[in-house]
Amino acid sequence: MINRKFRDPARPLAALLAVALAIALTACGSSNDNSNSSSASTSSSSSASDQPGKGKPAVTIGDKNFTEQYVLGELYAQALRAKGYTVKIKSNIGSSEIIDKALTSGKLDFYPEYTGVILSELAHQKQRPSNPDEAYAAAKKFEEGRGYTMLDKTPFFDSDALAVKPDFASKNGLESVADLKKLGKGLKLGAPPEFKTRFEGLIGLQKQYGVNPTFVPLAIGLQYKALDDGKIQAADVFTTDGALQGGKYKILKDPKFIFGFQNVSPIVSQKVLNAQGSGFADTLNAVSAKLTTEAMQKMNAAVDLDKQKPASVAKQFLQANGLS
Repeated sequence: MINRKFRDPARPLAALLAVALAIALTACGSSNDNSNSSSASTSSSSSASDQPGKGKPAVTIGDKNFTEQYVLGELYAQALRAKGYTVKIKSNIGSSEIIDKALTSGKLDFYPEYTGVILSELAHQKQRPSNPDEAYAAAKKFEEGRGYTMLDKTPFFDSDALAVKPDFASKNGLESVADLKKLGKGLKLGAPPEFKTRFEGLIGLQKQYGVNPTFVPLAIGLQYKALDDGKIQAADVFTTDGALQGGKYKILKDPKFIFGFQNVSPIVSQKVLNAQGSGFADTLNAVSAKLTTEAMQKMNAAVDLDKQKPASVAKQFLQANGLS
């Protein structure tokens, strides 16, 4: 991942206010809020013409094993329920390699995935796209080749990145991932277990930068505490992590783009998409269009730092943006 917190400089003030309102309102919501109660209240206030999902077959959405995915799962599911669709959520399934098997075996109808991960970990492509649009087009072509499709991609993309403490960076002259090479095995790098076998992980670090650290496997969510406690000196993080907002950690640049372009798009079975009608894709695309880097960082922070529930955070964001 690269030293970037991608922001949209042209984003309207109204949208910024909507995001702020969405997060602020979560403090007023009941901790017992859930997506089912949310859908019931929304459905009762909607006219029949606003319910394209009425009478359609039930669908199952899955999400992976970290905060942003829990939020995304709730956002998409609640928005669909508000349009009359019947949606089940299977949450915390696991890494891309695991959740993809759940999709292709028919246990899921769709789930949100990252374009670069599709190319490197699912399609096993070695060619690196030069921009986000190229990555999306290549990922969509791969999915269509196996009976699935990808809906619109989000404005934000959430890549892996390597984070260090600012004082450690200053002491060792660290600006780029390449600068880690001089630390050799003396550098302890913490990351999820799958990082060890991914090109967007140790393989890419070694091949592209000559970086060969001591690898410390960590469950997602434990990396910041490990950095703070000095158990590791570098951590694999996500660029939309709420913990990155305060400047407590420094993201190292990735000039060779080994972490790729990682916009999010729901992967949906083409059969499911046909059965659900155009309103299904329209609803999901409307949610994706609102998901900027800033919006995701704020929602992730509301869950990780403020200890709010993903369902509540998603509910208030959708309400503030007119999507429920």
